[in-house]
Amino acid sequence: MAKLYFYYSAMNAGKSTTLLQSAHNYEERGMKTLLYTPFIDNRYAVGLIKSRIGIERKCTIFDSSYNFHEKTIELIKNQIDTKCILIDEAQFLSKKQVSELTDVVDELNIPILTYGIRTDFQGTLFPGSEALLAIADEIIEIKTICRCGKKAVMNMRTNPDGSAIVSGDQIAIGGNELYVSMCRKCFKVETRKSAVHSV
Repeated sequence: MAKLYFYYSAMNAGKSTTLLQSAHNYEERGMKTLLYTPFIDNRYAVGLIKSRIGIERKCTIFDSSYNFHEKTIELIKNQIDTKCILIDEAQFLSKKQVSELTDVVDELNIPILTYGIRTDFQGTLFPGSEALLAIADEIIEIKTICRCGKKAVMNMRTNPDGSAIVSGDQIAIGGNELYVSMCRKCFKVETRKSAVHSV
């Protein structure tokens, strides 16, 4: 039976690398995959999944209006035999879209592997991640480390001088120039320091 998987981590843990390797594994065995990334993530180019270690792949983009269940049914009607769907930056899915993904898994028996971060720079769950944590069949952590050597679980947004940004919009697209993965303790130290200086 197909399942809905949620692979999560702090930033810089290799989620995109893992996704691309998983797609390669399916395709090496002659199984077609369908890869998605959100339209909003245009760090490298629209419709491109790119790993920090240099591997990349063109893919289909989705926005908030995209219906995964309807689009997958269209693919089947057009005799496109998809064996697995892989979604990068899954935190940007809506709750409705996560529900649509469960319909693809449960009704069409196609496994879906989603990859994303759990929380934003303030430690608040993203809507897509919250929904996936609630109803995914399998939840798997991909680990990375903080500068202190502990497991990183938080995503600190930074100013150019490296200090923590403690307020702002939930979504700000960026990579190493904007975010640092940290353990909870280091995250609290840095964000409290910035909060004090902003008063």
